[in-house]
Amino acid sequence: MNAHPLNPRHRPRALVVIGALVAVLAAPISAPAAHAADDSVTWTVRTDSNGRGSDRTAYAYTLDPGAEAADAIVITNHGTDPVSLKVYAADGGTSSEGSLALLPADQESRAVGRWISPQSDVVEIAGGAAATVPFTVSIPANATPGDYAGGLVTSLTAPEQEAGVNVDRRLGIRVDVRVGGALNPALAVEGTSVSWNGGLNPFGGDASVTYTLHNTGNAKLGESSAVRVTGPFGAMPLDAPSAEALPDLLPGESWTQTVNVPGVPALFAVFATASVTPLVVDASGSRSPIDDVTGTAVGAAIPWLLILLLVLVAGLVVGAVELRRRRRRAAQEREDSRVEEAVAKALEDRRERESEPTPAE
Repeated sequence: MNAHPLNPRHRPRALVVIGALVAVLAAPISAPAAHAADDSVTWTVRTDSNGRGSDRTAYAYTLDPGAEAADAIVITNHGTDPVSLKVYAADGGTSSEGSLALLPADQESRAVGRWISPQSDVVEIAGGAAATVPFTVSIPANATPGDYAGGLVTSLTAPEQEAGVNVDRRLGIRVDVRVGGALNPALAVEGTSVSWNGGLNPFGGDASVTYTLHNTGNAKLGESSAVRVTGPFGAMPLDAPSAEALPDLLPGESWTQTVNVPGVPALFAVFATASVTPLVVDASGSRSPIDDVTGTAVGAAIPWLLILLLVLVAGLVVGAVELRRRRRRAAQEREDSRVEEAVAKALEDRRERESEPTPAE
């Protein structure tokens, strides 16, 4: 399964090596206190416990255009030396692995990363101490209604002497924002295709069904899908095994899914239907279904080995019939020749008898 290029409003560039800059993001980003696997990262981050809740796994806001919200992030330095951290927000989206990925620091954000303003862009934290950094979420008056995602990031850039590069180590917490207004959830099933691979099995094989889910609306969507394949006229229907859970898709995002259906008979054609129930995800995480969408495709399911065997058998039958016909014709020709020779001999004998003189009386 692969993520397709997303709407520029949401699609992040992966946190990878960019020139001489290495970006490291803790996993999971939405943990109450994010920790990095890198031993050189001595700090953790978590959401502040306030009127919006305690032990939150991420930040989530539902705000109308022009509205604001105040919150804070808590950063704890577990090392003995002080650290100086940058604090900023960045837009995010679904990566090809299905997790949240954030824009690198040098990429311009257009939504969540622009709407969040930390009180301090840089925070100094002594060894063993913690700091609470307030921030404000301000939604522009002309913001388009719908769902957006990003992250609040803490960053430490330090030289890596052995590698001769600057390493940017980042820890962040996910931020989900729903801008109030008319929600138009919509999901499309695109590019549905089916291929059949019977291999050397002359009677059946696996069917591979591929389809792309495209969030064409303005609300974050999950999905529940089922795939069925049949032969011509709906013959011998088979349902695909349960597929792994897919990530939620933000508006504009796409996700390509491939499902294998075993034991599909070779009926010269295979028909596939992907039936998907889109699930609207609200701020609390609950999911509400909307009307199903489907994608269909047809592919060849030709039992080539079986056809080859049938052709060979038919060839043998035709050959046997032709051989028998030739033998019968040869026997008939021999019989005809024998009759002709017998008739010719009889005629010759008659002529000889007629040519002999008649005895005198």
